[in-house]
Amino acid sequence: MVRRPCAVGLTGGLASGKSSVAVMLARRGAEVLDADGLVHELYRPGGEGAQQVAELFGAEVLAGDGAVERDALSRRVLADAEALERLNRAVHPLVRARVAGWLAELGTRPGGAPGVAVVEAALLVETGSYRDYDLLLVVWCRPEQQLERALARGVDEGRALALLKAQLPLDSMLAVADIVVDNSGSREQLAAEVDRAWAEIRARCGQAQA
Repeated sequence: MVRRPCAVGLTGGLASGKSSVAVMLARRGAEVLDADGLVHELYRPGGEGAQQVAELFGAEVLAGDGAVERDALSRRVLADAEALERLNRAVHPLVRARVAGWLAELGTRPGGAPGVAVVEAALLVETGSYRDYDLLLVVWCRPEQQLERALARGVDEGRALALLKAQLPLDSMLAVADIVVDNSGSREQLAAEVDRAWAEIRARCGQAQA
């Protein structure tokens, strides 16, 4: 018998703490998939994503081996909303198909699917793909914290500011969120927030699967 897990989309703005929350949820029993890892696979030499990007923007955004040079691609689309939209229309259906395949595979595992499957992805709200999930979890912190944390991770300040300017306003994410995690405090406070969110996820997923 195939039993689909309860699918939770996990998103948030730049350096908001999505990955930290994903790790914490995995420790609490969720199966977790990083959609950015899928994009890396798609952007490898010969990958479907690399082919789509080359068709849209030419060799200027490719490395010598044919892989997508993500910094070059980012510079190309950040200042051009139409180009970014074309990129999203081309690549995100490929990502969504792979996510759907992963969720289906979880449902066929011996012993049954895990109760909760979390997909960490940056553009769930922007692309409308949050509707593919049973629940949407949004992680947030203050904009000045996003910038500070991005710089601490080694992101160039100019690029970080451009990413912050281009991202969807937080209010738009919160408007469609089912569960919100506040990451504006300490690591201990984030752990408490994740405990609360995990309890709510399990309760709501139990209702969804009943």
